[in-house]
Amino acid sequence: MPQEMAAAVRIIMLLFLAFSYEVALGVTENKVEKFHVGVVLDLGTPVGKVARTSISIAVEDFYAVHPNYTTRLVLHVRDSMSDDVQAAAAVIDLLEKYNVQAIIGPQKSSQAVFVSALGNKCHVPIISFTARSAYLSSHYLPYFVRATVNDSAQVSSITSIIKTYGWREVVPIYMDNDDGKGIIADLVDVLEGIDVHVPYRSVIDESATGEQITQELYKLMTMQTRVFVVHMSPSLGSLFFTKSKEIGMMSEGFVWIITDRLANLIDLLNPSVVEAMNGALGVESYVPKSTELDSFTMRWYMRSRNDHPNDPTLKLNIFGLWSYDTIWGLAQAAEKAKVTKAKFLRPPALKNSTSLGALKNSRNGPAILKALLQNKFEGLSGYFDLSDGQLQVSKFQIINVVGQARRVIGFWTAQNGLSQQLDQRSNIKYRNTTHDPKIVIWPGESTKIPRGWEIPTNGKKLQVGVVTGNKYQKYIDVVEDSITGVIKASGIAIDVFEEAVKRLPYALPYEYVVFNIAKNSSSSYDDFVNQVYLKKYDIAVGDITIRYNRSLYVDFTQPYTESGIAMVVPVRESINKNTWIFLKPLTPGMWIGTIILFIYTGIVIWLLELLGNNKAIHGPVPRQLATMIYFSLFEENEKVKRLISRIVLVIWLFFLLVLKSSYTASLTSMLTVQQLHPTVTNVEELLKAGECVGYPHGSYIKDLLEEIGFEVSKIKPYESPEDFHDELFRGCKNGGVAALVDEIPYLKLFLAEHCKGYTMVGPIYKNAGFGYALQKGSPIIGDISQAILNITGGDTIIQIEKKWIGDQNNCQNVGTISGSGTLTFESFAGPIIATGVASTTSLVVALTIYFCKSKQVEHENGGSDDILPQGEIKDGGHAEGQRQEAGAIEMHEQTNKLMYSGPLVIYRCERISSLPVSSSAKFLLS
Repeated sequence: MPQEMAAAVRIIMLLFLAFSYEVALGVTENKVEKFHVGVVLDLGTPVGKVARTSISIAVEDFYAVHPNYTTRLVLHVRDSMSDDVQAAAAVIDLLEKYNVQAIIGPQKSSQAVFVSALGNKCHVPIISFTARSAYLSSHYLPYFVRATVNDSAQVSSITSIIKTYGWREVVPIYMDNDDGKGIIADLVDVLEGIDVHVPYRSVIDESATGEQITQELYKLMTMQTRVFVVHMSPSLGSLFFTKSKEIGMMSEGFVWIITDRLANLIDLLNPSVVEAMNGALGVESYVPKSTELDSFTMRWYMRSRNDHPNDPTLKLNIFGLWSYDTIWGLAQAAEKAKVTKAKFLRPPALKNSTSLGALKNSRNGPAILKALLQNKFEGLSGYFDLSDGQLQVSKFQIINVVGQARRVIGFWTAQNGLSQQLDQRSNIKYRNTTHDPKIVIWPGESTKIPRGWEIPTNGKKLQVGVVTGNKYQKYIDVVEDSITGVIKASGIAIDVFEEAVKRLPYALPYEYVVFNIAKNSSSSYDDFVNQVYLKKYDIAVGDITIRYNRSLYVDFTQPYTESGIAMVVPVRESINKNTWIFLKPLTPGMWIGTIILFIYTGIVIWLLELLGNNKAIHGPVPRQLATMIYFSLFEENEKVKRLISRIVLVIWLFFLLVLKSSYTASLTSMLTVQQLHPTVTNVEELLKAGECVGYPHGSYIKDLLEEIGFEVSKIKPYESPEDFHDELFRGCKNGGVAALVDEIPYLKLFLAEHCKGYTMVGPIYKNAGFGYALQKGSPIIGDISQAILNITGGDTIIQIEKKWIGDQNNCQNVGTISGSGTLTFESFAGPIIATGVASTTSLVVALTIYFCKSKQVEHENGGSDDILPQGEIKDGGHAEGQRQEAGAIEMHEQTNKLMYSGPLVIYRCERISSLPVSSSAKFLLS
């Protein structure tokens, strides 16, 4: 029942649309202005058939929705029969006989070139929803309107796929016509922009036979590259992938990316062809889902069966939607342009001519074109915007061909790039989505991401260039057997390279090829690297410095050595016998700071004890100064009475203990340890003193020294490490040099053989270190660099260097020259701050207590005579002995009463205790 009801609803809807159309036609029959439109399609092709049905429905739907429009499209359909000349003839016929004011079509880009020129001459818009060649441009053909996507619009999405998987080489395969060539130039430019190499371009003729395609495929199999971008028509693409499947190129390890020229029509291909394409990725136009699209699709299939009853069931595709939207856009433009009558004007001088130059010009053309380009609406295919003369599209969907169908695995937008969801902003990270339902099924039904290249089984081994005649044979040494021709290479560079190859996840067959370095050639290593650029070598292995000028024409791996340029200078031995050496453990700032803190701490303790009424601090000024110094140096319970003073003193003595230990250690080192001092510590010293420097002959170090500021006469080249040793020993004054400037890896070799008497200073300049050179875009460079990082980041590189250089820890001169052991103020900032804060805080607390107690005493003693006046004490001082005991008892009571009255009361008690009293009374006062 639900199916019967749905069928009834569909029939009612169709009847309603037909009725509305007929009513509108009858109502406006005498009022509408006919707008003649030519339609030129290849009606024998699936795309032509799909488009014709869509165009018919579009006209009916548009005027059913807009029955009151004063213009009415009248279509004149012509079949170009897939022939360029026939398409041109059809357009000329339409222009001359029907005065058409717009032409929809033609279908092929090759047809559109000439037809667009006619439209440009006659001011008649040529609107094609299938001609996609980048060679067709509205900039020089303003009346050509592309109601479809420019082929080059998908270049960024294809490039994003390649970049996501990290493939370094790509081979484009395309048709040898305007449709095929248009996209390639833009594709190659964008690929080169992301450092992807295009080693070869495969061009296949439109009429190529199966045998010719097979020969080209075998040629591709002999190459390393396994990533192919295919840009072909459905007919040629079907034959191409069928042959690829036959010879085994749709197996694991291959990558196929098809453009939307083929992906958009994949539903029209034979199921066997689709199955042959299994594992391919594709880029196709994105169509948003909508209820209008669902309704149109249902009506389209019903109309298509009526229009083509003898053909197999056709499938609606993107070109059918674009043709539908094109009719709506043109119908709206005709109404907005207020076209009341077709107006054509033939040039007066050519009225009787029959040449193409005599074609009439449309006076309505500019207005129609303007309205068409300004028209924007939401169509069945998405947002329909023809501004700038072509359809503006910013979304594509990425498909994966699986079985006999395709599935969407992601999307691409101009704003966010690749994403697995259309509204997702982060890029696809396929390597982290092993559980994602949209994981790619690659050729051979593999889920493992292809690396994009293979060593052909019938191909030659990689040619690895190695240098002979090197001065530093511990880095690379090459011996060639004169009889067998076998080349044996050894050294640090070779060991690292061979270890890296072992760590690759695949076999990499190679063979060494010798490059002889000519003596006294200043550009020998540049020549060696240039052999890679000339493709004589696949890889150049050796002590090759990674430099900017070389990286312009080759790619370098990650460096396998330490980077930088440094100096080797002689060292001198000395024992410090300076009379004032006892001052050197501390810097002048540290001495001054310690003395200031010493005085300040003594003053604080003296004030604390003074406020605490300590009798030891009373007396003449010299005595008080001595007491203050004594407090700063010693802690004695009998001298320091107050607890708060003792706290400050403990913190101060802790600081002195730390300082004393550090001072003793530093002074002991200066007095007893035999020290090595470099004769020069930096380049500036050499420049100021006008010293001579040496460098390896033929090295770029010479140019660097001249840039730093050395005179040419002060720069001396030398051939071997023995020459360096001799010249450094002689010194600049005796015709030698004061320093040797070279790259750090070479200096380590020199110091390994001449450890005693020399040391390395620097680095004085940065460089990238040693690496291996490969051809631009080489697919193996990433894997080799990763292997090198694994080697240099572990114990392997240490063992290799020990094998050739030895244990560098055994040479005490190797490494950066350390500074002096002098103690600075910054080294003791913590203890100094702690001591100063403790002293200041204690003083503030003591002063606060003092002033508070003073006010309390004044308040309690105001108007009271509990304390004996000073005069009375003096008068009773010589009283009789029998009154002394009574006086002592009275003073004891007075003391008990005033024991918490602060420093002033204690002071008065001391005055009382000075009276002659008995021993028991003195005990009470104490």
